[in-house]
Amino acid sequence: MGNDDRRRAIGKVISVSGDRFVVELHAGTDNFTVVGFDGVHYVARLGSFLMIPTPPEYVVAEVVGLRERDGQSRDGGEMEKAGAAKFLDLVPVGMLPMASDGKFRFGVSVFPSLFADALYSLDDELDRIFDTEKDTQPSTNRDGGPPTPSDATRFCNLAIGKSVIFEDYQVKVRIDDFFGGHVAVLGNTGSGKSCTVASVLQSLFEKANEHRARGATFVVLDVNGEYHEAFRELGARAQIGVKRLIIDGTAAAGSFRLPHWFLDLSEWELLLQASERTQLPILRMALGLVSLFGQASGAQLAKIRNHILATCITQILGDETPPGAKETRIRGILQRFRTSEINASVLNQNIKVNFGNMPGLQDAYTYLAGSNGSGGFIDPGIKFPDYENIPFDFVELGDAIDLALLYEEAHGNRQIRDYCSQMVTRFKALEKRADYEFLRHTSTDQLSQSDFLAGLLGLMAAQDGGHIKSSQIVILDMNAVEDEVVELVSAVLARMVFRLLRHAEPRNRFPVHLLLEEAHRYVASTPSRYAMDAGRIFERIAKEGRKYGLFLLVASQRPNELSKTVLSQCSNFVVHRIQNPDDLSQIRQMTPFISDSVLKRLPSLPKQHALVFGNSVNLPTTFKVRRADPLPASTDAQIVDLWFQEYGRKVLLALGSRTDVED
Repeated sequence: MGNDDRRRAIGKVISVSGDRFVVELHAGTDNFTVVGFDGVHYVARLGSFLMIPTPPEYVVAEVVGLRERDGQSRDGGEMEKAGAAKFLDLVPVGMLPMASDGKFRFGVSVFPSLFADALYSLDDELDRIFDTEKDTQPSTNRDGGPPTPSDATRFCNLAIGKSVIFEDYQVKVRIDDFFGGHVAVLGNTGSGKSCTVASVLQSLFEKANEHRARGATFVVLDVNGEYHEAFRELGARAQIGVKRLIIDGTAAAGSFRLPHWFLDLSEWELLLQASERTQLPILRMALGLVSLFGQASGAQLAKIRNHILATCITQILGDETPPGAKETRIRGILQRFRTSEINASVLNQNIKVNFGNMPGLQDAYTYLAGSNGSGGFIDPGIKFPDYENIPFDFVELGDAIDLALLYEEAHGNRQIRDYCSQMVTRFKALEKRADYEFLRHTSTDQLSQSDFLAGLLGLMAAQDGGHIKSSQIVILDMNAVEDEVVELVSAVLARMVFRLLRHAEPRNRFPVHLLLEEAHRYVASTPSRYAMDAGRIFERIAKEGRKYGLFLLVASQRPNELSKTVLSQCSNFVVHRIQNPDDLSQIRQMTPFISDSVLKRLPSLPKQHALVFGNSVNLPTTFKVRRADPLPASTDAQIVDLWFQEYGRKVLLALGSRTDVED
């Protein structure tokens, strides 16, 4: 053992077993405090590490308990506490080579002998234990050559706060491991989750010199409207772009809008709650029809259109309704759907209503259906088109549903309209609801999915082709809308980004992080009570997103209500104070490798303190989170200051004119 090791010895090992050591501190150790060659050390903090030499390595052991044995009684019966023996209970954690370039490894291969020295740990040993020796490394250009400027560096470790166990020691996470997997930030309301997320991202983007994290993309689903305040100054301070999109449900200028034709088939099914056996086939046909009538002309498309119109009109001509009613229904269809061959002016030549008769009925049949198996427009072998994300007016889908129902009735299914009445009612409700104006577009809004996604991901077209980053943080402020809209928007946007990255070439070269604030509201362990169940797409992203470069950063105050699938796929956790027994039980289930002594600290963690563990840190550690500056808009109400005031002071509340506020 080297001279420095002898100078930092604090006691001797007096008991060794497979899972626990006992160290008796040297006499004269006052209140578990040791004066070492490099300062004063308090060696009895639960969770701290001691080093036990077993050359050429140290056994690294965690302090899990401390106690003392009473000394002898003085005359008069008083206890001599200064002479009491003091003991530390340790749990072996791993091995650390004595050589300065050696790497920490879990598990103990050589156990210490009795009366081996126990040493307090040094900062450089802690860096090796946590594998965070280097904060930066030399940067390179895209081809691996020298960067511009030549002295540019990049972060490899990120400081997120100060240890509460090791004095003045910075707790760091390895960036590749922390952001290269899904992350969960958990804790009771008011424990500091939002501040932790803001602090981590501020630390990441406020790098003092080149290169900065300009390739990062964080899409923040901000359901409480908190994060704009925290990130708005990054542009001036760190040359980082921050984009805010406000979703208030309206179609007002400047508000976020989501074209309804971006929804895929499964999302329409969920939105309209179409039942599997009857309503779903009609909805699929209607979506195919609305895409069909919205496309440009073509011989095959015209053939399909004519077949549908001819089938529906001949069905009306052959039913038992009066001629006047037939004419009204046919004209109603032709006002919405028509072709150059089948339209009102053409049929006027054949179908004439005269005193309750239709003298041209047979001529209309012959024109539409043909005669003796030839002519006409009806083709029994025709194949209907599938739904495509082609722009169409929202109201046209209602017409297409009616046309699909009429087409099904023409084939003998007389009850189909009754079976689909609930789906039709839901569609009509969506057509009128004010909070869904953001979804209802006209086909003249020719916004492509690629341009829409470029804006969502903070991309800007480059002059020589391709895209460059204009915003590293994109905030979707959804504070003004209800959970139903939050679920719809989050599910559709997550699915679109996931699909984009799945088909990207080369794969996994554009990492995107979705920050899900209050995730338990729309990524729940139970099926959603709303039409759209956003949890389904986020569970798929949790399972498959990593290989495509799509990651989740989940923040929640109710771990027990979060999707078990999403939580199980998180590889890093930052846990604040949690007191609910169900939530504590959930954390215990998902972290079997964490000792009970660590988990027992969670209910008593102060505000702005957290426990970090996972792939990005070798060992769980408790730390005080670096203070976010500026703070997100989630500060606690100052009750005393706001209550006790002079008579007549105006309240700090602006009452808007909206009348759709729910009780």
